[in-house]
Amino acid sequence: MNMIYPACFYPFDDGRGYTVNFPDLPGCVTEGRSFSEAIELAADAAAGWILSSLEDGEAIPKATDYKDVRLESEDGIVNMVVFDIDSYSDKYSNKSVRTNVSIPAWLKTAAEANHINFSKVLQEALISKVQK
Repeated sequence: MNMIYPACFYPFDDGRGYTVNFPDLPGCVTEGRSFSEAIELAADAAAGWILSSLEDGEAIPKATDYKDVRLESEDGIVNMVVFDIDSYSDKYSNKSVRTNVSIPAWLKTAAEANHINFSKVLQEALISKVQK
């Protein structure tokens, strides 16, 4: 699902980048060395802010209408930032998901007899494999 929020872009004093904040997402701030990089990083920051709120069971704020955004300084720029929260969630969510695996019956019996947590062992093994 695509989401869209207004972001405020403020150029650095030296003109070599932008600070970005979101009026509707308190504390959601990022920076980029160019306007295009700032837009890209703003989308990532907003998606992370929204995902964190969703995982904490918090309500997601409604986006302010573009024309109602008030800039903190004259040199600021308002730009709408679009991001796909589902795609971001698939990539970065810490929420556990069920998955089905097949193992030999004897291994299942032995693991259960030793009170082994299947989920924990699989997570540790997968983390070890993907971090190589």
